[in-house]
Amino acid sequence: MTILNIKALCSEAAIFSAAESIHPEALLYGVTDGKAVGTYLEQKFRLYLKQRYEFVEGNSASGIDFPGLLVDVKVTSIRQPQSSCPFKSARQKIFGLGYSLLIFVYDKTDNSTTRTATLNILHTIYVSAERTADFQMTRGIRNILANEGNKDDLIAFMNDRNLPVDEIEASNIADEILINPPRQGFLTISNALQWRLQYGRVIERAGQEDGIMTVYRANP
Repeated sequence: MTILNIKALCSEAAIFSAAESIHPEALLYGVTDGKAVGTYLEQKFRLYLKQRYEFVEGNSASGIDFPGLLVDVKVTSIRQPQSSCPFKSARQKIFGLGYSLLIFVYDKTDNSTTRTATLNILHTIYVSAERTADFQMTRGIRNILANEGNKDDLIAFMNDRNLPVDEIEASNIADEILINPPRQGFLTISNALQWRLQYGRVIERAGQEDGIMTVYRANP
């Protein structure tokens, strides 16, 4: 059996998205819980791939769906395109999550006659790991560096943005930024016990920015 790689993952996600968009599913009829819909789609996609490819399956320890590829799958409704994500370090907001995202954005419709639901996949987007930082945080940092900002400016900016770090960590991060400036990220990441990832900008920019690829888009 073929070993799964990123290219195959994305091409299979496109095929899966098109098929799922016309599939009536009785299990999802009347379901309003986004987490339940997400679990359904993630499990179905994993089973679809298992019939065709070999890959390392994610578990609670790895925290992501495809640890061998460093890719996590996210499923979200177009009505509020966001999801939660484990908080590992405040650095993720600046340097990225540490893995790539494959995001399925759906619009769910129920058919009361057939008592089935259809998940119309509107967008499937691959966001490479180096683009998974917070948009405003990385933009601000890159502007500071472009305007000859120094370590003190970076620390002040992190404090102004309420980055969840103490003084020592802020100092360490500022030193790292000066040596290794972050790439521009495109997620909106809200501070919480878990990161809250919002995908509106990724949906807008897919196919227009390096590292944000449109895998599948529904016909308008």
